[in-house]
Amino acid sequence: MLSPKEIQSLNHSLEGSEPKDILTTLLQKCPNTGISFSGAEDVVLIEIASKLPADIPVFTLDTGRLHPQTYEFIERVRDHYGIKIELLYPDAEKLRQLVSNKGLFSFYQDGHHECCSIRKVEPLRLRLASLDGWITGQRRDQSRTRAKVPVVELDTSFSSASHPVIKINPLANWSSAQIWNYIRMFDVPFNSLHESGFVSIGCEPCTRPVGPNQHEREGRWWWEEATIRECGLHRGNLDRG
Repeated sequence: MLSPKEIQSLNHSLEGSEPKDILTTLLQKCPNTGISFSGAEDVVLIEIASKLPADIPVFTLDTGRLHPQTYEFIERVRDHYGIKIELLYPDAEKLRQLVSNKGLFSFYQDGHHECCSIRKVEPLRLRLASLDGWITGQRRDQSRTRAKVPVVELDTSFSSASHPVIKINPLANWSSAQIWNYIRMFDVPFNSLHESGFVSIGCEPCTRPVGPNQHEREGRWWWEEATIRECGLHRGNLDRG
């Protein structure tokens, strides 16, 4: 387990490093780590990890509400890299109760956090209970709430006193332009929805294309305040920051 002092030191030493070097360093210190895969940033992480000797588990959240194109994308990534991608599912009984009590679109009235908690946060919490760290595609230029995302941090949302979890953000310093330059340079698979104006892609009812002058996160939970447009996977650390 990395101490707070070690985390601070690593953030300082790795601040200007390339994602491959960040991953190499942190996987040596925290080998029981997986990649959380969903969007363009995450498949760049898979591409980078495929060039490393480490065998890193890859998992993704199947909320049951993803776009058809996203399911097709998951299969293309699986085939392209010849890897296993573990799908994490929500608890069926909790989901049944939510839909039975509130319907399929309660988030438009009640906010998205209850639905996201059942479909995303709880399945991820269960998976992280068997890992010491997880690798995410968070970037500082994605939103105001992510502007101070560090390279490595203690995950305050998923850690407990008996089981601390490290969050690794190798792409924190990269821009959207760098992500897409890398995708094109190495012929990395991407979700076909990106060709239809979608930038940040989540569940189908909660994601829409953005216009030329809109920020990428404006296509997520557009009916809510911009400061709360996080599903809960990262919000604990972002609120703290």
